[in-house]
Amino acid sequence: METETLATIGGIAFLLILSGVFSGSETALTAASRPRMHLLQKRGNKRAGIVNKLLANREKLIGAILLGNNLVNILASALATSLLIGFFGETGVIYATIAMTILVLIFGEVMPKTYAFQNADRMALLVSPMFRIVVALLAPITHTIHLLITLTLRPFGINLDTEEELTEAQEALRGAIDLHMGEEPAVQRERVMLRSILDLSEVNVGEVMHHRQDIVMIDADLPAGEIVNQVVNSSHTRIPLWRGEQDNIVGVVHAKALLLHVHAKQGNLDSIDIDAVSSPPWFIPESTSLHDQLQAFRRRHEHFALVVDEYGSLMGIVTLEDILEEIVGDIADEHDEVPVGVRRQNDGTFTVDGRVTIRDLNRRLNWELPDDDAATIAGLVIQIGRVIPEEGQIFTFEGYRFKVVSRRKNRLALIHIAPPNQPEGEKEAPVLE
Repeated sequence: METETLATIGGIAFLLILSGVFSGSETALTAASRPRMHLLQKRGNKRAGIVNKLLANREKLIGAILLGNNLVNILASALATSLLIGFFGETGVIYATIAMTILVLIFGEVMPKTYAFQNADRMALLVSPMFRIVVALLAPITHTIHLLITLTLRPFGINLDTEEELTEAQEALRGAIDLHMGEEPAVQRERVMLRSILDLSEVNVGEVMHHRQDIVMIDADLPAGEIVNQVVNSSHTRIPLWRGEQDNIVGVVHAKALLLHVHAKQGNLDSIDIDAVSSPPWFIPESTSLHDQLQAFRRRHEHFALVVDEYGSLMGIVTLEDILEEIVGDIADEHDEVPVGVRRQNDGTFTVDGRVTIRDLNRRLNWELPDDDAATIAGLVIQIGRVIPEEGQIFTFEGYRFKVVSRRKNRLALIHIAPPNQPEGEKEAPVLE
């Protein structure tokens, strides 16, 4: 009798150990860092490869772990009940329930899961070979259970096979970016850059393009010598050519290609065939997303595109640099005309160039100005006032105070913005490039 009792107690102890292994492994495998496992696999770690395969079919993994965990817990409880009934009679059921609840909670759940959570990657690599076998052995049972669950829930309109992996992955990335700790300027810039990469598919080229009133274009019917002079005096390397009217773009001349022809003609500029020098224009709709346009630039090995509206009228130009600036911020070289941009004042207010986009301002200053109906700060002020305001006019919107500082013809050139709850006593006035 004593031998049977010891065997039963030993069996219960062994099953509790298995319960702890199943519970801890579940936590470790689900909490393991996917990026780190991917990196370890690339470096030749076979166990990391097993972890990645298990996580690739998370449903089967969790099903097998839960099945195994429940089996050992129920079996351990049954053995404990049988043992204590032999000692205390029917009252042993109560004692067994209390004892097994405490033992399973401590040794089968809390303790192993706490350890696994703190050492997720290490434990995941340790248990992965064993659970590859467990998942394979229990696959027929877990598949049958999943099928039964699916059939049971289907009448209630619940479809477990719906795939939203891409959306969930992006949300997870955005959450991880927001959790990127630190308020230092370098950390803030990193957060902005990472968010911008994810936002490329949500931003259209019409929101970042150079408007047609700000771009340099040359009449293709001018003498070749005059065209060369205008190209040389311009700070741009690619310039659209128009003929008849400015909406009729017939080509794009590249300064380097033109320079080669100037050299070939030995200074006889008027003999240069501008149509032969220029490349065909590439037109894109304003609704093209930055992600799609970036891929198009890569496919075509181009850096320059002309943006048109639904009627085919020229709206502006977008370049590869414009898209990159959406990610890393302004890129200025020695030929760029640096704009006023955004300048913080001593009192915590801001002086903003009207051409600055609302999205860029929101990203830099963590504001939440709406950009659904207007792309730039000037456009937002006009939308708020429903008129083209005069210099000195003031508008208030959602706690923000906008004052028109200067206006050039019908364009708002400079706007002073006071955000809501602006801090008092600001002494520094850094320029936000």
